[in-house]
Amino acid sequence: MTSEIGIVAGGGELPEVIAAACRAAGRRVFLLSLRDHADPALPMRVNAEDHAEIRLGEAGTGVKLMKRAGVTKVVFCGHVARPSLTGLRPDFATIGMLARIGRRAMGDDGLLRAIARAIGDEGFEVVGPLDLAPDLAAPDGVLTRQRPDDVARADIARGLEVARHMGLCDVGQSVVVQQGIVLAVEAIEGTDAMLARAASLRRKGAAGLMVKISKPNQDLRLDLPTIGAETLANAEAAGLRGIAIEAGRVMMLGRDRVVAEADRRGLFLLGVPAATAPLP
Repeated sequence: MTSEIGIVAGGGELPEVIAAACRAAGRRVFLLSLRDHADPALPMRVNAEDHAEIRLGEAGTGVKLMKRAGVTKVVFCGHVARPSLTGLRPDFATIGMLARIGRRAMGDDGLLRAIARAIGDEGFEVVGPLDLAPDLAAPDGVLTRQRPDDVARADIARGLEVARHMGLCDVGQSVVVQQGIVLAVEAIEGTDAMLARAASLRRKGAAGLMVKISKPNQDLRLDLPTIGAETLANAEAAGLRGIAIEAGRVMMLGRDRVVAEADRRGLFLLGVPAATAPLP
């Protein structure tokens, strides 16, 4: 069976969501799972007849498998912990790819853009999750029964400013703010670990909130900021009262479920306009 869409799958539920969206649209799928990152049961859950598994360092093997399967478009989705070079154990073709990438791999965004170019050089079109499942994009405006008050809106403005500057430095996508004070910023540890750290730093008075946006130079085909129901649980555990996310550039995994979870926990969820305009 020839496959139009090649799904390079990491961890989490996004690969399953994208596979379902492709099938609903009548698109053929080839599932390429990344060992030690993707759920081993993923091919069974998505009923993938055409699938294979590779190590993260076997890009050359992955390219051959996708070409053999008739893949024309490739989507990267799911959590993948960035390995050290020694842990990568690259195959011969991947060594050549890394050599071409060179110093462009110093930051996360540079690495991802370079990988996209290398995949494109192999004849594939790299597409993003939102190209295949546009309903995952966060909408603009208040999505919950709870609404941010004036103090929260001031914290959101502060969080957007800080997150934008962080993004310009290719650091992270999220920040926790309370009463104008930045409690925590996201780096390589990820959003959930940042929220856990913020819990121990919260102050008395009006509760804080999280702001999550994309980086100004982020390639949204490869690394799209995402929230899910678990994010709401972790935000509540951190003592926060809400989350602001960038409309159109942050994914909500199961929008109805996420909004319902926010309402159940008494948190607000706000989609803010894209924060990609140049800074003054």
